[in-house]
Amino acid sequence: MKAIDFSFIIPVYNRPDEIKELLESFLNFEGEHAYEIVIVEDGSTQTSEAVITQFNNQLDISYYFKPNSGPGDSRNYGMQKAKGNYFIILDSDVLLPSNYLIEVNRFLATSYYDCFGGPDAAHRSFSNLQKAINFAMTSFITTGGIRGGKQKVEDFQPRSFNMGLSKKAFKASGGFGKIHPGEDPDLSLRLQNLGFKTALIQNAIVYHKRRISWSKFYMQVHKFGMVRPILNQWHPNSKSLVYWFPTLFSLGCIVSILLAVFQINLLLYVYGLYFAVAFIIALIANRSLSVAFQALLAIVIQFFGYGYGFLKSTFNLVILRKHPEEAFPQLFF
Repeated sequence: MKAIDFSFIIPVYNRPDEIKELLESFLNFEGEHAYEIVIVEDGSTQTSEAVITQFNNQLDISYYFKPNSGPGDSRNYGMQKAKGNYFIILDSDVLLPSNYLIEVNRFLATSYYDCFGGPDAAHRSFSNLQKAINFAMTSFITTGGIRGGKQKVEDFQPRSFNMGLSKKAFKASGGFGKIHPGEDPDLSLRLQNLGFKTALIQNAIVYHKRRISWSKFYMQVHKFGMVRPILNQWHPNSKSLVYWFPTLFSLGCIVSILLAVFQINLLLYVYGLYFAVAFIIALIANRSLSVAFQALLAIVIQFFGYGYGFLKSTFNLVILRKHPEEAFPQLFF
């Protein structure tokens, strides 16, 4: 197989401090690797140019500034400018472990795929809030591993905070679409329809800070829920009952509380058992009571935010028969 030269594609919007921490993590890479870093400033008012200049003598960095057009379009712009034959797309709020490229190289050298994704994890330096949200977003007990947990390697839907894409696949697909969020599973599903294989590299982990408060976390997962019915409409083969789980979980939780008013407690006990198990798993994983308690709140926000967004979007698309751009213009650039 031809040697792979990597281009890291990083869109950034008003996050110079995050770019500094991410570039510092590149300096700790183990092994010898051929790669460049392409940073695309998406119309920021707080640019990263001064920060990037500090690393020009240590890293091969190309920096571009363009008008704001969203992260998907900025990634496409970066891939058009890149010199490598394989692109690795990162969010600006991640940190890379020192063995990241070793793991990616090892996997692709033995099992080549034109598109891959990797999991995200919480770094030990992250705040308790970040660790709690990371648990809710990545634990098997909450998301079933769809974001990079224990599941089969093939047919994975990568997320753009940690996603690899060959130049061949980029040219064939045209890259990311205008929807956001949801542009990453949309791209991976289109690639699969074009005959490209996607895969999960379980050891290609990034540390994902997520930079969010409770209110921002709710808005994020709410948008995730709104996007999924749109993706199901665009890609009917991707439909699954799994995506209904947060909605059903939330409705069931409300019903359990109402039933408890009439002394019918069985369903409430079931939910109590679930949250008890989640608390124990979070406590073991993080060794922190604070993180474990906050993880319960994160789970509730995640399920209710996603579930409500999913239900609202389904109602608009299926019952009212609205077009996605008409129903949710805020999701499109």
